[in-house]
Amino acid sequence: MAARLTPWERLGALPLTVEGYDFERRAARLTSDVTRVTTLVRLHGAGAEGLSEDVSPFQEEDDTLHVTRPELTLAGEWTLGSFVAHLAGVDQWPVPARWDVMMRWRNWAFEAAALDLALEQAGRALHEVLGREPAPLRFVNSLGLGDPPGFAPIRRRLEHHPGLRFKLDAVSAWTGELIEEVAATGAVEIVDFKGHYGLETGEPPALLAMYERVIGAFPDALLEDAHDVPEVAELLAGEAHRISYDAPIHTRADIDATPLRPVALNIKPCRVGSLPELFAVYAECEARGLVMYGGGMGELDVGRGQIQLLASLFHPDGPNDTAPSGYNAEAPAPDLPSSPLPPAPAPTGFRRL
Repeated sequence: MAARLTPWERLGALPLTVEGYDFERRAARLTSDVTRVTTLVRLHGAGAEGLSEDVSPFQEEDDTLHVTRPELTLAGEWTLGSFVAHLAGVDQWPVPARWDVMMRWRNWAFEAAALDLALEQAGRALHEVLGREPAPLRFVNSLGLGDPPGFAPIRRRLEHHPGLRFKLDAVSAWTGELIEEVAATGAVEIVDFKGHYGLETGEPPALLAMYERVIGAFPDALLEDAHDVPEVAELLAGEAHRISYDAPIHTRADIDATPLRPVALNIKPCRVGSLPELFAVYAECEARGLVMYGGGMGELDVGRGQIQLLASLFHPDGPNDTAPSGYNAEAPAPDLPSSPLPPAPAPTGFRRL
């Protein structure tokens, strides 16, 4: 019996014609003083177009694709697999990336656009090629509680979306009263400690006090990206059944390199940055029985639908940090869709309707 093809073997064999590309700025006002910017990536060839989104714009835009407009050697007749291999040797940064991880974000945009284009040229949809049916997608809304932190961001959301669930960024400034108020909603599925971003943590006693309160107040929540310090590890010794990681996960090998053994992983396609590696991570998690959930990086356009589509195919029931982009606004609109999202794959390509 012939060996069953892996997801990447199925996709990598797709023919791909690239004739050119273009970039467009996307922007959305999230708060009165915060505007999110991304770059829409367009690849075109053989009368079709492939789209994705570069999430790397940050603060100034001098290094964005829509400003630098680099000349890239992308044109040619490829398979998706040979294009991905070629792309690994293309200098995508005429202005150096500020952080190494941004190179993964941008590479993902080109690979995802190439996947969309290859599927469009073949007249096929992603789920059809993979042989997997997309399922309704459960999602949570990821957010911080402000500076100074308060309950208002949650109150504003629950007022119009009472069934909404949350992934919250915890900080040392969370008071005991705030933690109790948040816990009383029963709506928190993940607490993200942001312990692997090199952020300022405040005084150690305050940090440890926050951990103690959070562990007790949210007994059913996943505990994501805990700080890698002995005192925190000691506090988490009895919580092995809810340890999760996000920021450290770029490759399959990273699963065994986390400070604590995870039971769940937040898999962000743009942080993995590579189609073949992403499917390898999915396969490894499935083999180990790990809980998977997806995440994004503030996509404003087609990129959000693409990570939602992947989540609906590989981990639809997880607490996916893939809420519609409107939930990232300071005051989300009342008419936003609720969880779960319908599968809604486009009839061709790598997109949701």
